[in-house]
Amino acid sequence: QVQLVESGGGLVQPGGSLRLSCTASGRVFSTNAMGWYRQAPGKQRELVAGVNSGGTTNYADSVKGRFTISRDNTKNTVYLQMNNLRPEDTAAYYCNADLIVFTPTFGRREFWGQGTQVTVSS
Repeated sequence: QVQLVESGGGLVQPGGSLRLSCTASGRVFSTNAMGWYRQAPGKQRELVAGVNSGGTTNYADSVKGRFTISRDNTKNTVYLQMNNLRPEDTAAYYCNADLIVFTPTFGRREFWGQGTQVTVSS
């Protein structure tokens, strides 16, 4: 079965950095748009950054200049480099991907990762 596997969250001090990774595993034919969302307690899930199959990126205003999204199509992986982290960046971060997969039938589907916690605190 196809799934998104995330890694890289953790506890970091303000001003620190973390790098999140998300890999689409299983029988994946191709990856289209991929992105990262986050959800803080009591708040709605919001888009942090996205990258399409051509490499065009978009960012939430709150993270521009601090976060960088990138992808490695050979590994079906998307990354989120987070620098100069702030306490308000604390949230569960979720990977999202638009994939064309072989199973259970050939077709295009949207997938979500299980979430990885990022906590920014001194």
